[in-house]
Amino acid sequence: MTEEHPAPDVPPTVQLSDPRALKAYAHPTRMALVGLLRREGPLTATRAAELIGESVASCSFHLRQLAKYGLVEEAGGGRGREKPWRATALFTSWDTAAADPAAAQAAGALQRTVVERYAALAARWLEAQPEEEPAWRSAAGIGDTLLHLTAEELTELGARMDELTRPYLDRLGAGADRPAGSRPVLVVRMALPVDLPAPGGQPPAPDRPHHSDHPQGPTEEEAR
Repeated sequence: MTEEHPAPDVPPTVQLSDPRALKAYAHPTRMALVGLLRREGPLTATRAAELIGESVASCSFHLRQLAKYGLVEEAGGGRGREKPWRATALFTSWDTAAADPAAAQAAGALQRTVVERYAALAARWLEAQPEEEPAWRSAAGIGDTLLHLTAEELTELGARMDELTRPYLDRLGAGADRPAGSRPVLVVRMALPVDLPAPGGQPPAPDRPHHSDHPQGPTEEEAR
């Protein structure tokens, strides 16, 4: 699993393999900082603290920890907490099939943190949705489609989905050219086998038909 699944020709990806790096990144504040810098950076710790609702001291500490593992770096200029930071890449990835047990365990913990963030975002959207404009209520949504695929086909499908998002990547970062009315939207892709034993070791439930609560088909929405 990767936090994002970049295609070969998109901007560089930070590959995390050291268990210490995986554990360091599995922190909600650090994930929020990396996402913020990718979207709006470079930013100082002071400005980042204002935007994510953390203290300046906390942001300064977490930015230094992220820098240790190559996820952020100083952008040059400024002093102390007023020096700007930037993300080193648009994507972060890690191997969920690592041979090293410590790395595999750390990757699993990181995955759980990511999934929890997605669930929290979905809950925030559902709470805020009634106050959103009708166009956004209609455009955003959560849905799913059941498919029968081989591992190779699933990999190909993921690459094709990445290709659809690639034209919008140049809108990230401070000063990027963005169309009027745009807002940050994180598209979350979850492709998970469902023929798994139920809790307690029970046989898997029968396949169910496609279902989506989105009028235009299954869409996964998130705000990085």
